[in-house]
Amino acid sequence: MNRVQVAQGEYARVSQGGNIQNIIFQPGQFDCVRETINGQYNPQNIYNMNPTDVHYEIADWALSGNKLNEIGECLWYLNPFRPNCRKYISF
Repeated sequence: MNRVQVAQGEYARVSQGGNIQNIIFQPGQFDCVRETINGQYNPQNIYNMNPTDVHYEIADWALSGNKLNEIGECLWYLNPFRPNCRKYISF
């Protein structure tokens, strides 16, 4: 959801004002929406999964604006060995 709600940069451009589908299906971002990876079938794609009630509850929780405090403004994966995510990364 941080990628959907970010106000600037690449994800802001892709989400076009908060479109979660644009973020999830952005090429190369989430392996779970890809039917193939490196030319091979991906059996762990979302089209093969059977979500349970807990999956829907988690999605509803996140879509309602809730988030884990530890995540902060991270746009990528949380590193548990780094307590804070830098707001901006300079290269």
